[in-house]
Amino acid sequence: MEFTVGQIAEVLRGAVEGDASQRIDRLAKIEEAQTGALSFLSNLKYEPHLYTTGASAVIVSRTLELKHPVTTALIRVDDPYTSFTTLLEFYQQATRTGKRGVEEPAYIASSSTIGGNHYRGAFSYIGENCQIGNDVVIFPHVFIGDRCKIGDGTILYAGAKIYAETVIGNRCTVHAGAVIGSDGFGFAPQPDGSYRTIPQIGNVVLEDNVSIGANATIDCATMGSTIIREGSKIDNLVQIAHNVEIGQHTVVAAQTGISGSTKIGDNCVLAGQTGIAGHLTLANRTTVTAQSGVGKSIKEEGILLQGSPAFNLRDSLRANAVFRHLPDLERRLTLLERGTNPPEKS
Repeated sequence: MEFTVGQIAEVLRGAVEGDASQRIDRLAKIEEAQTGALSFLSNLKYEPHLYTTGASAVIVSRTLELKHPVTTALIRVDDPYTSFTTLLEFYQQATRTGKRGVEEPAYIASSSTIGGNHYRGAFSYIGENCQIGNDVVIFPHVFIGDRCKIGDGTILYAGAKIYAETVIGNRCTVHAGAVIGSDGFGFAPQPDGSYRTIPQIGNVVLEDNVSIGANATIDCATMGSTIIREGSKIDNLVQIAHNVEIGQHTVVAAQTGISGSTKIGDNCVLAGQTGIAGHLTLANRTTVTAQSGVGKSIKEEGILLQGSPAFNLRDSLRANAVFRHLPDLERRLTLLERGTNPPEKS
């Protein structure tokens, strides 16, 4: 597909400096782009490439002041990163499959319904009494259990498993190998030391515009629903336990585990390999840094946490600084106990 620089600027509500008639047929990094490519500049660390890039056009901030002349056309916008993301979304929507219709063999129960303009890949399975919207893309080997509801424009990539009773909103993405609605980890200890399985009779609800990464698992609720609110993004290899609730526009990075019945607020950030204990509440705009472990509820909004157990980032950095000096402090303390003055640090 080709568009002119002017057409792209119109979509992004930007202003063109340079030749608006140039044709754009691909997106590229600013340091690698050649004629016909569109790139963007958000991080000023890459600004030197703006003056040497071969791109036909670059999306930049309205406030960027040029240090040297440029040969590329500029599309000035309020936020280059967001604008480029908008274009990537458009490009993905237009090119990701190009497929419609049904490949054989594919199964859908006679009691289920699916909207128009959809795609069902070979060996996909749709169980009884499902309601599936328009423009849905179901790749090969997807399993959709009984009584599921899936909204318009949702994409289920190859091998995704959607257990019975799951509700998925509009424009959601579930990547390959993800499992939505598997049993929560519920076992009751018995007097003889064995464990009795607690039936998990709830479901999972993904609201609109939720993204679930490859091989992520989201457990169904024991009762009620495990809920991922609108706009939240779950990375690959994330484990979300039963009855967890994740607020709107929260991001959860890879290898994070969230234990049962924990409630995560809106606009939170859980970095990679974060662990969250069960039955906790994290306030809105909480950020947890990588490899941190949260063992208590966070009530104040906007807190930045680090460490295991996690606590306020500033205090954590100070504690780590002290920890690094413990061997020297121990040596100095030993000398003082012996009545010997420790040598002064140079």
